[in-house]
Amino acid sequence: MSTSSVSTGCFVFKPNAKKKKKSHSLDYYFTHGCEGPETSDKRFRIFHDLWDNIKTETEILQDDLNRRTLDSLLDFTRKCSVTRKHNDWASQMRASEIPTAALMLGVNMPDHDMTFQSLTELLQHSVTPHVASVQAKECAALKHLMKRVLQRLMDTEVAGDGDDDDDEEEEEDEVALQQSNTSTHRNVHCSLSVLCEWYKMQTQKSSTPGKKRSSSSKGQHPPLVIIFKDLEAFNHKVLQGFILICSRYIAHLPLMFIFGIATSPSTIQHMLPHSVSSLLCIELFQSLSCTQHLATVIDKLILTPKFPFKLSGKVMQVLISLFLYHDFSVRNFIKGVQLALLEHFHSQPLSVLCCKKKEALKNVAHLSHEDLEMIRQLPSFTRHLDKQESQEEVELLKDDGHLKEFCHNQIKVLYKYHKNYYSMLRCLHALTSSLPRYPLGKQIRELHLICLEKNVWETEDYQSAMKLLKVLAKDELIILLQRCVDILQPCSSKKMKIAFEQLEEMLSGFKLLDKYNELVQSDKVSLTAPVKNLQKMTQLYQLQKTLLEMNTSRRSKKQSPFENLRSETLEFIDSLVKSHLSPPESQVLNEVYYYSSSSTVRRHLNATPRTSIQTALNSPYYYLLDDRLKTEEGSFSNAAPDICIAYKLHLECGRLINLYDWMQAYSTVVSGAEGNNPDSEDFGKVDDIKHARFIRAVSELEFLGFIKSTKQKTDHVARLTWGGC
Repeated sequence: MSTSSVSTGCFVFKPNAKKKKKSHSLDYYFTHGCEGPETSDKRFRIFHDLWDNIKTETEILQDDLNRRTLDSLLDFTRKCSVTRKHNDWASQMRASEIPTAALMLGVNMPDHDMTFQSLTELLQHSVTPHVASVQAKECAALKHLMKRVLQRLMDTEVAGDGDDDDDEEEEEDEVALQQSNTSTHRNVHCSLSVLCEWYKMQTQKSSTPGKKRSSSSKGQHPPLVIIFKDLEAFNHKVLQGFILICSRYIAHLPLMFIFGIATSPSTIQHMLPHSVSSLLCIELFQSLSCTQHLATVIDKLILTPKFPFKLSGKVMQVLISLFLYHDFSVRNFIKGVQLALLEHFHSQPLSVLCCKKKEALKNVAHLSHEDLEMIRQLPSFTRHLDKQESQEEVELLKDDGHLKEFCHNQIKVLYKYHKNYYSMLRCLHALTSSLPRYPLGKQIRELHLICLEKNVWETEDYQSAMKLLKVLAKDELIILLQRCVDILQPCSSKKMKIAFEQLEEMLSGFKLLDKYNELVQSDKVSLTAPVKNLQKMTQLYQLQKTLLEMNTSRRSKKQSPFENLRSETLEFIDSLVKSHLSPPESQVLNEVYYYSSSSTVRRHLNATPRTSIQTALNSPYYYLLDDRLKTEEGSFSNAAPDICIAYKLHLECGRLINLYDWMQAYSTVVSGAEGNNPDSEDFGKVDDIKHARFIRAVSELEFLGFIKSTKQKTDHVARLTWGGC
């Protein structure tokens, strides 16, 4: 192959010698370089147990979310299988039609693998053992697609891609597409004919007397399900050819297709002409949207006191932003949570207390003096000291035993705080999520972010939400209060139980207001009675007197029982918000449970290759940590790697760079790094070694995209970047 590089050479790739590398356990990598190595083993165990619980809960949650769609797909496959079994195939569809399920999964591509894995397991367990999943990247040609399908359906090895038999089969299949009479060609369908023979043997084995079937639901003639994970990425001609070939075998093989579609159902029409799509009996299935999936995950895994580990507002915002603006992947969101969990236990020695309540209280007693000193340096503890009397302050700073007792009590306070916080957060969201313009957000995560950053009751949005609640009708308010009662009912916190009882009494009061409606109606009748008598009054004086009395009575009218009870209820809810929705930063020792390094999460999850490359080329000491590369700001070490020297020199050039002048400047810098005498004749002279090093550095810069070859001048290269950094 020709190359457009500025350099031409022969490259030799030696086989890598297999060296036995010493393997280390996971805890070794965790403890290597972590803060507070004294408690690293215990922290790693706590981290591992906590992540296992979160992972298990996540898998159960995702299975529940996908259950409705997957159950519908299972019913579809069962229905098609039963229809074929009872010979009702012709009545349901044409004999050449292949039952096809178009599964709309959305653009969150990283999450599709988990969905297809669950679908495959369910199909194999309850419908058919013959399931094959294929991806576009492994099916570039028709023979590759045939090979993958046969391998995975038959669970065996088929001839390799380069065999002559495969090429012959591909040619015969292509010939078969052009023949109207298949009986004239003896070896037309040799590839799928193997599958026919194999399937016939399998069904004969399952129908043999005395054989026990693995599942009674699979039947003697289970379908052959082929899953196309990423339909949009498949080659159109490959897919069309495969469908045409399969349609000729539908009378002998109970084939079924499942198309994984990320965009829209019209993709099938764009990829397949009518002559091919008419061979498919397509039924559409819609999976849960990724935003609803994320809302459920946050609700069940983040906004719960079940797990002691918490995310700060900035970290939550980074993870949600990556989800909304990058990939819509819930799977990657959970990986971000895992990264934050790992970083928290790796960098925070006090995370030894970030565990279940009983274990955390036991660990308090084993805190060392160094651990207690770290507690004294926490910002939340420092703020707490400023509010204490001098005697209490001295004891907390000097007496380790007194500090342990304080931490013991504060951990109990934090666990109660989280129970009350999440219950009250759900109540406030239930009250405000249906208000016009959503002043506190439509999703509960939006309200949670507000509460993490500031006192929510001091915001203008909260004040406007309370004003809207004060003008709600009775029926609307009763529905919202009933939601709050349902949220508080299962709470185990004493304060939430008291709040539940009081709200239930107020809700009962609203329901009893109907008895007072008759009195209100009678008052209205008494007020409107003078109006009926106005027709009988002819004197102007009497008319003015009557209207004046009506206005006076309306102005002096007191609030109705409903308005009084509504105001009382909203004041009570406002007091609950102020008591239980204070930000976590207001709680002492919140740093033990909350991870707040958003920059670390962003650096790991939101890669910036351009910034990293420019940092490495401008400041190689940042990565190499070589003392010879240390320089003052604005200067550069001549001992830097060749590519760094070439990069720095090319920044001083214009749009076109003369390769000879560039090489001379490079040779001068390298000669200075080698310690040569500047006054000598050989200083800056380009020898073969320097020439080779320079060409390699230039080739690397070309590969990174900083320069390119140009036809304007043969001995020049074009610069592709602007500015210095």
